[in-house]
Amino acid sequence: MSFEVIVIGGNFAGLSAAMQLARARRRVLLIDAGAPRNRFSQASHGFLGQDGQTPAAIMREGKRQLSLYPTITIRDGEVVQARADGDEFVIGIKGGGEERAARIVLATGISDTLPDIPGLRDRWGRSALHCPYCHGYEVSGGKLGVLANHPHSAHAAMLIPDWGETTYFTQALFEPDEEQLAGLTARGVRIERSPVVELLGDTPRLEAVRLADGRVLRLDAVFVAPKTAMASPVAEQLGCVFDDGPFGPLIRTGDNKETTVKGVFAAGDAASAMHNATLASASGVLAGVHCHQSLAMQSAR
Repeated sequence: MSFEVIVIGGNFAGLSAAMQLARARRRVLLIDAGAPRNRFSQASHGFLGQDGQTPAAIMREGKRQLSLYPTITIRDGEVVQARADGDEFVIGIKGGGEERAARIVLATGISDTLPDIPGLRDRWGRSALHCPYCHGYEVSGGKLGVLANHPHSAHAAMLIPDWGETTYFTQALFEPDEEQLAGLTARGVRIERSPVVELLGDTPRLEAVRLADGRVLRLDAVFVAPKTAMASPVAEQLGCVFDDGPFGPLIRTGDNKETTVKGVFAAGDAASAMHNATLASASGVLAGVHCHQSLAMQSAR
């Protein structure tokens, strides 16, 4: 085999996993399709030492640093097939070509499906946001909204007042129960039952929302939880087991980040219900370290 480990995905999780393996002097192929989930964001926030940097700039620098290690190969490409072949794994790359390795690290990420509201997708990652810890500070002090499209939306609406005046839009889908209503009231959240039908303003800015009853309300940003799906078919092809996460399926892993398929590890948003740059990087470190240890222990046996 040319490689001992193939890391699929070159965002924060994949780069962090590859770095641990590179420093362990293992022969690693990092292959990246170049379509990370965070490509719509202007900046990454809350990531120690990288606060305010664009995700693309962080990844470029990560790849530059990784390329200094002689056992690392970085390649652009999309992995479209994967299978086990005895004690090895074989990946197929879009456009042709196969590679083999003893271990796989999946950092393949997820894709988002947003509610079908005109103007929402055009503002995704700018003034239509999913995480207040990632983006709340930048819109703080403004008029903020939470679009209810999930049972956890009311919980999110109780957090947002720390960043600004908050309106919870039930969207005629998720009316708060008695306990939620008490919590929202205690936090000073306004409840609006007429659904948002359009986002208004010069994109990517948000200036207001139009409601189904014709009213227009001023808003500076909205928070919404997208439904998620695997961005790649590879985990399923390998036979990994999935769990039902709060927003979509997640690759099941143990504490060592190994999936239910021995020799296959997973990190990042595809294997975690909490989506955050720091957490993705940390999970990649764990996956890389435990992947290396599995190789070392196999040699010891």
